[in-house]
Amino acid sequence: MRMKIARWFCFVYLMVGLRIGFAATTFKVGESSRVFKPSHARNWRGAKTEALVTTIWYPVSADAKEVVEQPQSMGTPIPIFEAGSAAVDAPLAAVPSKFPLVMLSHGTGGSAMQMAWLGTVLAQHGYIAAAVNHPGNNGLEPYTAEGFALWWERATDISDAIDALIKDPTFGPHVDATRIGAAGFSIGGYTVLELAGARSTQADFLAACYAEPTLPTCRVPEMKDFGSTKDTTAQVVASSSESLARDGASYRDPRIRAVFAVAPAVGQAFRANAFREVSIPVAMVVGAADPIAPPAANAAKFKKLMPQSELTILPDGVSHYTFLDTCTDAGKAKLVVYCGDEAGVDRDKVHATVSGMAVKFFDRTLR
Repeated sequence: MRMKIARWFCFVYLMVGLRIGFAATTFKVGESSRVFKPSHARNWRGAKTEALVTTIWYPVSADAKEVVEQPQSMGTPIPIFEAGSAAVDAPLAAVPSKFPLVMLSHGTGGSAMQMAWLGTVLAQHGYIAAAVNHPGNNGLEPYTAEGFALWWERATDISDAIDALIKDPTFGPHVDATRIGAAGFSIGGYTVLELAGARSTQADFLAACYAEPTLPTCRVPEMKDFGSTKDTTAQVVASSSESLARDGASYRDPRIRAVFAVAPAVGQAFRANAFREVSIPVAMVVGAADPIAPPAANAAKFKKLMPQSELTILPDGVSHYTFLDTCTDAGKAKLVVYCGDEAGVDRDKVHATVSGMAVKFFDRTLR
């Protein structure tokens, strides 16, 4: 009798553990891409490509035959960034039949592949992770003033990509539409807060930049060719009056149940009541030495306005661009701004820490 009771308790413990991630299965990682073209009218921000170019990382069965993961890298002919390994277009794992989905939003002037360090780890732990190249604001084609100035449109990119992914013949049947989250870096962190229900006001942001033009978020390196914030704004007034008129609107996507913001930015755009409609779990992480999105003016400010949210500030020199993919030696020589971590900062270890936090957060909130 005692043996039966003991076995029953072991069975219950195992099942509960599986439900909340204690005994999570790990997978090989597949990587694929899609070019989503929504049929409805939308603001493409003057982008060369009027489509949502999306990179997808997903679970592949550990025992899948002839599946070989290869290193992921960025830059040709000499790679300047690298991030984990994945098997291109490998078959999706058959078990379980559905997986939770996490949408990823890159930083200003970055790209979907700059979220590979997080996307691959999520896929290893049983998530489908999809990152969008935000139109007019990604490093794979010419930047546009609208791509930098109309940040709230990024939320529409994510929502439209969810629509398309759910309809995708390969991935759609395997997405658990009741378990969708979002994670983003820098302005991507802002993007996921908007998706959670936060409302931003560009007028407040511009007023802060006009009063103090040297503020870090007013002079990000990627915008060096566009002049001042005032110059950039003047360029978009004529082309984007419709979008500018709704910058303070809600971009809440009710399908998203939890968001994880890494070094969220543009804190000046959020008023004291900006987060009153946020009712889903929010976690934030930022480096204490971040000069682009300083914690006091951004993540720590958001924490005060969202007492229910979680905030982790990483010490010991962790900075803004530490959350980009790991730089190769060629990258470190060529891109000092993006690859120059402080002495003692191990970017791979920071990525492992933060991606582990993200997995635990989504395991808990999307279970």
